[in-house]
Amino acid sequence: MSRKRTVVLISGRGSNMTALIAAAADPSYPAEIVGVISDRANAGLGIAQSRGIATKVIQRADHPSKDAHDDAIDAALTGFGADIVALAGYMRILGPGLVEKWQGRMVNIHPALLPAFKGLDTHARAIRAGVRIHGCSVHFVTPEMDDGPIIAQAAVPVMVGDNEDTLAARVLKVEHRLYPLALGLVAEGKARMEKGHTVLAHFADDADNATSVVMAPDPLREETDLEQLARITP
Repeated sequence: MSRKRTVVLISGRGSNMTALIAAAADPSYPAEIVGVISDRANAGLGIAQSRGIATKVIQRADHPSKDAHDDAIDAALTGFGADIVALAGYMRILGPGLVEKWQGRMVNIHPALLPAFKGLDTHARAIRAGVRIHGCSVHFVTPEMDDGPIIAQAAVPVMVGDNEDTLAARVLKVEHRLYPLALGLVAEGKARMEKGHTVLAHFADDADNATSVVMAPDPLREETDLEQLARITP
């Protein structure tokens, strides 16, 4: 099996990056994490470096324009030999030229059940709206923010008494399970973008895999706390 060379873009601690690295540690996983790019020097690159994964900091302040910054990212992706680009808490909007070049090969995870609650502050907005189901979505990236076709989603309940932090923590745990699943689908060619839509292949005769594009948490399952791991790894 030829594993797809995947580069992860982060801005923060990198707990979803950590989940992808953990999944890719299995040689049978269809994607290999070959590089991590951050737009902030103090982002959580330590765990990637500790696994021998190449890292690169490309800060907006070091470039004269947004286009120049995008060009530097594109050059780094090309240098890493990327087949797939995975945005994992990357907080800067990429320009349409860069997005269109990588369209169909660039994915993102968003902490809401798209198309609801695009943009920022998703958990607080969900609580204010009174929704009883919240969650996260992995989607292909298009020039419009949080608007690309959905690959997979995971749902969690909004509990009575939840605040933004408790809801965010519940969603984050399923993000760490959903993103490796969705990236695997893209790397295997089981999810691809065609004419502005996601096409899911090879599911018709596979009852087990047919449920893998939607998830709900199993409260009895013990999960590795990847957020905590990302916090404490140098």
